[in-house]
Amino acid sequence: MKLTPVHTIDLNFLGAAGAIATYLIPHSQGAVLIESGPGSTLNALQTGLANHGLSVSNITDVFLTHIHLDHAGAAGWLARQGARIHVHPVGAPHLRNPEKLLASAARIYGEAMESMWGAFLPIPETQLSVLHDGEVVRINGLQVQAIDTPGHADHHYVYLFEDICFSGDIGGVRPAGSRLLRLPMPPPEFHLEKWRLSLARLKELGIRRIAPTHFGVFEDADWHLDAVARELDSIEAWIQANLSDISSLEELSERFLAWDSQRGRREQISSYQRIFDAVNPAWMSPAGIYRYWRKYRNPEAALKNP
Repeated sequence: MKLTPVHTIDLNFLGAAGAIATYLIPHSQGAVLIESGPGSTLNALQTGLANHGLSVSNITDVFLTHIHLDHAGAAGWLARQGARIHVHPVGAPHLRNPEKLLASAARIYGEAMESMWGAFLPIPETQLSVLHDGEVVRINGLQVQAIDTPGHADHHYVYLFEDICFSGDIGGVRPAGSRLLRLPMPPPEFHLEKWRLSLARLKELGIRRIAPTHFGVFEDADWHLDAVARELDSIEAWIQANLSDISSLEELSERFLAWDSQRGRREQISSYQRIFDAVNPAWMSPAGIYRYWRKYRNPEAALKNP
């Protein structure tokens, strides 16, 4: 069976090559994108399309793995150019009206919001396609299937196309050409057990290639999924060893950053540090871990210390 070409467009987020990808899949009447990238990278997106003889007017459909700004920020702009935007039902209301999503992000990024992410425009109802788990979308000979995969976010899909799984963030962050992998665990929806269930579901699919948004298409899907499982084990072991006597997010952050820095030196990630800092900064995960611990693993402590 001849496979359809899939092109990786590097959006050069914050000037970092290999940080955020959008995946371009041509068809007879134009092309599909997996992920829109943030609004701040529209120039890079348009350049990437032009390198393949296309413009934004040729994009018929955009599949969003989830609605975080690095994955979905430019979707509203692309919808206004005529693209149909496919998304998880839990994420869809925030694309129609992104006010709460943007307010939450602004509390994290403050004055850097505009320079980092650019504009996040609402998506008109006429351009929004809300997919169900397992649903297959057929577009001029292409078939893309949505698979519900919570753990990083409750509004997360992976997309299956031929022999590739576009894994969003449930497949972690892995710089191109490397065997280094980290899990992004931001609040409010990081959930270790859900992530494991999603991973088990992906393992059952027998995929050959995997394409995390951060970054690139990898031929070793089995190794990659096993590496995600090992990361989940490492995170759980760290949680069990450290959180029973932690009483504040500040203390957790201090311990987590020290641990993450130590293992980074051990694994010699310095040549990829700029990528990790751009799309999965270590300072963001402690808040997700802390919320998960207090809500799901130690709710009694949360009641005593809200």
